[in-house]
Amino acid sequence: MQDPIDWIADNAMPIWAVLMVLALLAGDLAWQWNRRQRDAALTAGREPQVVRGPTVLWLLFAMLLLFGAIALAVTEVASRGLTSLDAALAQDLHVHMRPATLQVVAAVSHLGDLGSVAAATVVVLAALLLRRQLRLATCWTIAMACVVPLNSGLKALFQRPRPLQSHGFMVEHGWSFPSGHAFGAMVFYGMLAYVLLRLLPQRWHRWVIAGAVAMVTVIGISRIVLQVHYLSDVVGGYASGLVWLLICIAGAEAWRLRRR
Repeated sequence: MQDPIDWIADNAMPIWAVLMVLALLAGDLAWQWNRRQRDAALTAGREPQVVRGPTVLWLLFAMLLLFGAIALAVTEVASRGLTSLDAALAQDLHVHMRPATLQVVAAVSHLGDLGSVAAATVVVLAALLLRRQLRLATCWTIAMACVVPLNSGLKALFQRPRPLQSHGFMVEHGWSFPSGHAFGAMVFYGMLAYVLLRLLPQRWHRWVIAGAVAMVTVIGISRIVLQVHYLSDVVGGYASGLVWLLICIAGAEAWRLRRR
């Protein structure tokens, strides 16, 4: 019988596609829930919110708990179960991934590079300023300006070495945990979705959420397939990035509602 890790590595691309579908379904459920909350608020005569306070608190608690569990597992004093799984998966991906596949995945991964995200950040900021959306521009700037310091600080704290790979399609330096691409994609595309939800008509909201979920998913998983990050690095990047994203959105919503 084939080892489960070998099976995952041998079917990495189909699994990537399945995860994408599951992520889109989760995003669509989130949109439907948000729409019901919005309709209920309007019926009750309240101002609709992109995300409510209790939801933020529960998600923050869950993500902090998840990140803490992973952070404990990747330290040398903890159990070696997760790190052994990470290493085995990275090694099997190194053996099974074809160069043509890695070339395509590397192109997708570049969408989460610091240069790409920084350039897009400036474009979005300029568009908000031209539209005189000063409060949104301020929230956007704070959210994006803290991505590198926060992620770099976490990397320096844990100092986890990266997986060893020699395919040459993607060369990364620095520490591995948590993934900067996963963290940055979560904050950038999540905050961009928030901005668009605030500015676009309701009929576009479903597509905005689907697009954000898709981008976050493909960028994070591409880092695992390219073997520049372990699985736990990406999950940790998602969790920590979502914590910062929730804080930024909650702050932006509180500012908006207090002004009203």
